Amino acid sequence: MKEIRIGENESGQRLDKFLLKYMSRAPKSFIYKMLRKKNITLNGKKAQGNEQLRQGDAVKLFLSDDTIGKFSETRTAGYAETELDILYEDKHTIFINKPAGMLSQKAAAEDVSLVEHLIAYLLKTGQISEEALATFRPSVCNRLDRNTSGIVAAGKSLAALQQLSAMFRERSLKKYYLCLVHGRVTEARRISGFLSKDERTNRVRVQRAGERRSPQKEEARIETEYRPLRSGDGVTLLEVHLITGKTHQIRAHLAAEGHPIIGDYKYGMRSVNDSFKREYGLSTQLLHSCRLCFPECTGALSELSGREITAPVPDLFRRICREKGVM
Repeated sequence: MKEIRIGENESGQRLDKFLLKYMSRAPKSFIYKMLRKKNITLNGKKAQGNEQLRQGDAVKLFLSDDTIGKFSETRTAGYAETELDILYEDKHTIFINKPAGMLSQKAAAEDVSLVEHLIAYLLKTGQISEEALATFRPSVCNRLDRNTSGIVAAGKSLAALQQLSAMFRERSLKKYYLCLVHGRVTEARRISGFLSKDERTNRVRVQRAGERRSPQKEEARIETEYRPLRSGDGVTLLEVHLITGKTHQIRAHLAAEGHPIIGDYKYGMRSVNDSFKREYGLSTQLLHSCRLCFPECTGALSELSGREITAPVPDLFRRICREKGVM
């Protein structure tokens, strides 16, 4: 017999949905059969499966360990320990300074991303159990391109994950980036346009708002705000306030303005990027998520209320900026 106590992250969902997560390889017919035969009970009573679970409820599985094991996935497969640069952490949230070259989330089944490293860290520190992973997986709330470094926010509890994701979606927190761009930028600007994505090439195209001729369903309105911090030797260090957050928005929007990001081969200038590659060994774009500013927060995010999370730029980024006289 296996007893499962419903915790904070499992409450609020239907019993049958919970069981289908816990034994993800089991057919629905098996789950409902076990409920009918009282081989699975809720708080010691027969259940239908449509009951809403509450924290503290007891779900008992009168099944053999072999049966439970057969229908459960191996949940620690693919998790890999690596040293994370943790910027801030509390009971519900964690903020990590992601290095360039690491995926935020899996792009393919065989990938190991920041999510897998995060779960390995939480398992190692005892903040989550292997059993709990059956019904709730901590995850990231924002994504950075593989070759973009900086702050990635993650929820360690369901409530925090939902609240944080909503804040990113509703733009109620402020997101700032640093980037090194080609050319001299002399004034701050707020620019807008429309972005469309070619799924085949994984490239986006930007049209300035004033140049748009006819609306397309797949287009998304974008807004980007930037201010120059310092120029020198043919480059400018910009602070970018990302108002909307679409795929490759900063990279494509700045390139459309004639100031592509150094090291960005998809939207930038190959000859310029090649010169930085030869001189510095640069293999990623110099774009870094450096600051998140939170408004007043409640509930699982109360510890973040009014807080500012910052991430130092990578060493090579800093070195290039110093040698170009912009930092």
